[in-house]
Amino acid sequence: MILVTGAAGLNGGELVRRLSARGVALRALVRSVEKAAALSALPNVEVFAGDMARPETLSGALRGVDRAMLISSSDSAMLEVQSAFIAAAASAGVKHVAKLSGIMPELDSPFRFARMHGEIERRLEASGMAFTHLRAGEFMPAYFRQVPSILAKGALFLPMENAKIASIDVGDIAEVAATVLTSSGHEGKTYPLTGPEALGMAEVADALSAATGKSIRYVNVAPDDAKNAQLAAGVPPYLADALAELFAERRKGKEAQVSPVAQTLLGRRPTSFAEFAVRNAPIFRGEQPAPKI
Repeated sequence: MILVTGAAGLNGGELVRRLSARGVALRALVRSVEKAAALSALPNVEVFAGDMARPETLSGALRGVDRAMLISSSDSAMLEVQSAFIAAAASAGVKHVAKLSGIMPELDSPFRFARMHGEIERRLEASGMAFTHLRAGEFMPAYFRQVPSILAKGALFLPMENAKIASIDVGDIAEVAATVLTSSGHEGKTYPLTGPEALGMAEVADALSAATGKSIRYVNVAPDDAKNAQLAAGVPPYLADALAELFAERRKGKEAQVSPVAQTLLGRRPTSFAEFAVRNAPIFRGEQPAPKI
């Protein structure tokens, strides 16, 4: 039995759909069953309500589970929440936990979520369970956050200067995770996962222009201006500070390296940003709502 945490989110939901399509029996952990009706309707999927921050709510979901996929929101409680789940899974007899991590989980990183991922990885390795770290680069759907500025001003406003980034499609992450959870030989492995190319933001804008048939340009903005715009848009101060730290690391080229691991595990070339842009052109044209990121 496989358990997927964070199953109502972008990555967790995609993984649940992929495992269901493979005919794999699994459990999907969500905070609200009522809000997970679409998952409940999938074949082979049993939905459980639980809160990883409250391990006493996880006993039913963890009972009889052999492998688990650990995913949770990037917020101020991520370290505590994921650490609590690791302890609960170990106590329940789970044999193998795969963790969706960041591409640069350095314990001394200036980026707070990188430090958290690094510490969570360390605790998982010390848990006694087998582990696999899926260190994913930037998710391509992160560019859905740019839709309002694309529609209003025909531009991406980002504090990236000329730095490149090797983004990865969420579907490719889910396909790798499904393989890790349903086959052997991945225990104790760390997999850096990126797309097939590193692009600068001008190249991202060009790909979006080609996909949508509209002129979209990249405008580099000062880090303080980007942060102030996020705060004005309602981004919580904690997250705005974290994003400032993240973009500072990206401007150093910390997410520019392309890894061959995804292609090896997928058995095919990972999705390119141009392919992602074409697939999601209606969203970038404002014809369809963007999924929540």
